[in-house]
This record gives sequence, structure tokens and C-alpha cells, in this order.
Amino acid sequence: MENLAQHIEAIIFSSEQAVKVNEILAFVNKVDEDNPVVESVIIEILNSLSEKYTASEFAFELKKTGGGWQFLSKEQYHQSVSLFLNIKERKRLSTAALETLSIIAYKQPVTKAEIEVIRGVNCDYTVHKLLEKDLIEICGKKDAPGKPILYEVSQTFLDYFGINSTQDLPQLKEISSDEENSIGNPS
Repeated sequence: MENLAQHIEAIIFSSEQAVKVNEILAFVNKVDEDNPVVESVIIEILNSLSEKYTASEFAFELKKTGGGWQFLSKEQYHQSVSLFLNIKERKRLSTAALETLSIIAYKQPVTKAEIEVIRGVNCDYTVHKLLEKDLIEICGKKDAPGKPILYEVSQTFLDYFGINSTQDLPQLKEISSDEENSIGNPS
């Protein structure tokens, strides 16, 4: 395919969501079946395009996010873009929603009952709202009595937090001694 880099650039530019390498590869090879392209060539082009858009002359950059590639405005232009598009600040997630989302992200796949044991309170409403916002999704049923539903974070979660997988989440720190959580002087 002639101008392969420009075709890839156009595909990513026209997409509202991150485009995965395998999607680009499938499209390119479907369009030009006589000249198949291998994944390493696509990755090389993506890295080259990403490097190209780091130049200060561009107001946007090509970033790997959510397991794919996407054009995003550079951080120094976020305020201008928001004002122009009249984007109101996204509603913040409640503390309960953040706690529940954190538990799901780190313990997935997890049932609602398991979340409730960790949080110590009922999570029906919070789980429902996170499903509604598409931050979590149902990923199956646990092989246990009652076949409870299992939840995991969604692609929207990964995109929203700008990570490629849950492996990119910060590591949880283990508390090494009870002294760090004690109050007052030791007896």
C-alpha cells in the first residue's frame, strides 16, 4: 500500500477511540490483500508517527492509551480546548464509587459480595452507577452457589485513566508493621 503511514495516521485521526494495532493491521491487509503487511511494520510506523508529533509545532500528540493508539491534544492546550468546546468538568466520582472501582480494578474478577466484604457496606447502588458509566462490566459468573456475577474494569476505565491494562495501575503497598497504624505511645 502506498503512503502506508498516512493511511494509518488517517485511520487513527478519524477514530473517536484508541485504535488497536491488530485493528490497523486487519484493515491495511484487507484494503491491499496483494501486499500483506506484518505487525512489526505497523508498530514501527506508529512509533515513528508518535515521535513526529512530539515536536512543539503540533498541538496534539499520538499516544498509546487504552491498549491502542489515539490522537490527543497536548496537556498545555487542554484548557483552551475545553473552553472552546464548552466542556464542563466531568462529575467527580463519589468516595464510595472510587473505593468500589479501586477494589474491582485490583481484585478483578470480583463479585459484589466480595466488594461488600472489603468495604463493609452494601454496594448495589454504586455498582449499578459504575455499570451505567461504563467504567466496569460484567465478565461472567463465579462457579459458586448462586452463580454470582463477576465484575471487571472496562475499556472505558482504561481510556479514562490513560492506561493500557490494569498492570499499569500503581502497586498497592503492604503495611509492614502495626506501629504505622497505632495511635499514642507504645505501652
